Amino acid sequence: MSAGFERVGLGRFAGMGERLARIVTVARVSFGRSLLWLLAAIIVGGGVWMLLPLSKGNSAEPAKPELASVETAPTGDAAAAVTPASEAQALAELDRLRISSQTWRRGGLGSKALVTFTLRNDNDYAVKDVAIVCAFARRDGSHLTDRSRVLADTVSMKSRKTFARITVGYVNVNADQAKCSLVAARRA
Repeated sequence: MSAGFERVGLGRFAGMGERLARIVTVARVSFGRSLLWLLAAIIVGGGVWMLLPLSKGNSAEPAKPELASVETAPTGDAAAAVTPASEAQALAELDRLRISSQTWRRGGLGSKALVTFTLRNDNDYAVKDVAIVCAFARRDGSHLTDRSRVLADTVSMKSRKTFARITVGYVNVNADQAKCSLVAARRA
């Protein structure tokens, strides 16, 4: 019994309720399945995350030194050859060694620090294995991180040498200032 809807043109709305009900049912089922898959992914991800080891920076335990320094006493003739005085003689005097100019820039898609500096050696001997430490800070001057590097090049006596774009390591994206200083050097 169509009640004369064909004459008025409303016959097409009679079957539309069935189609709408079918669409709503399909949407409910697919939405329910997607929620179940999301819940399963969260559970699996959480389980994998719990199995991963803690990194050193995120551990609640105090940091323990990984290697203990052990000094062995040399025996026989080797004891006479290696003495603290000869070891101190091998180290260079840092008061006559200085960085005269320095600049830095970002490299490696902005994540690495490239330092350019001029090392001036006023000693009467050449130096090698120069160790530097660069301190990075924010624009307001608050400290972010330190990065160190040992340079194997030799700087002749009474001379200066420019080291261009030396990679000192990865830096924080907020780093705006850098200050490098000498830590150690050896006689060549």
